[in-house]
Amino acid sequence: MPKKILISGNEAIAEAAVQAGCRFYAGYPITPQNEIPAYMAQRMPQVAGVFIQAESELAAVNMVFGASAAGARAMTSSSSPGMSLKQEGISYIAGAELPAVIVNIMRGGPGLGNIAPAQSDYFQATRSGGHGDYRCIVLAPYSVPEAYTLTALAFDLADKYRLPAIILGDGILGQMMEPLEVKRIKIKNYPKPWALTGCKNRKAQVVKSFYLKEGTLEKFNLGLQQKYRRIHEKEQRCETLFLDDARIILVAYGTMARIAKSLVIDLRRQGQKIGLIRPVSLWPFPDKIFQSLSRSRKNLRFLVIEMSYGQMLEDVRLTLDGKFPVAFLGRGGGGVPTEKEIINKIKKLK
Repeated sequence: MPKKILISGNEAIAEAAVQAGCRFYAGYPITPQNEIPAYMAQRMPQVAGVFIQAESELAAVNMVFGASAAGARAMTSSSSPGMSLKQEGISYIAGAELPAVIVNIMRGGPGLGNIAPAQSDYFQATRSGGHGDYRCIVLAPYSVPEAYTLTALAFDLADKYRLPAIILGDGILGQMMEPLEVKRIKIKNYPKPWALTGCKNRKAQVVKSFYLKEGTLEKFNLGLQQKYRRIHEKEQRCETLFLDDARIILVAYGTMARIAKSLVIDLRRQGQKIGLIRPVSLWPFPDKIFQSLSRSRKNLRFLVIEMSYGQMLEDVRLTLDGKFPVAFLGRGGGGVPTEKEIINKIKKLK
């Protein structure tokens, strides 16, 4: 029987990785994600896996590169400044078409910032902060149980499409504790004929992202873009509430969506026609639900709420293409929009 435990978001992510078959973890300490490497240091030896506390974030992500090239399910984790240091390695992993899971428990920025929660790394994750035309799948849990399930999904999607998958959380999600029913995760074993497992009994193969012959890199990039189009079509995920008759629709993700969802339910009880869209996949952004509303509805208003100064806002506006007004409420640097602030903003939209 599955057992229910009280666990933090960071620990849930780590346990999900173990259950999903992760057998290599390399990381470097930074608040507020330190529970992940601490947990993995304990769990990896128990499942015959490898834990390495690397000398830096750069070393950690490149160790993941090597482990993935050898066919292992591999993960690293960090927080905002550390993620900036990992970007070159993430680009190399994407360029070599290798699967990897990378966790970012966001904190306030820019620069060293503070250790308070924020959502200001949305651009970095969804626009792929390293060099080159590449993409990462980005999943944004809003609860501890969802952090568990989405981490397992991230490993499957990374293997399926051979690219990095990012879990984008924040300091609140990482540190808070909720009950979690720990279920055995069914591992999808995707063939890895490309893995560098030794060539004693087969032809040698190469994992690389280096193409010097004229035209070969462009051809490779065109292949990547075809893959990204498939992902965009097939892997959009979101939660919706009360869209059928809503006049105002709140859009929020991650921790901010917890506050927005609770408020929407309360306002519905008061008779207000408020709805919610919670993007779960930040890339691919769930534009289909917005486009369906554009085709079928009139006189809608949208309110995007973020713990940043307007990053997901751009995707909402691009998707709606000027068909409906889009308002914004955001705070950064560790500030979290309150229910009172959201209500005051809603009143101005009516």
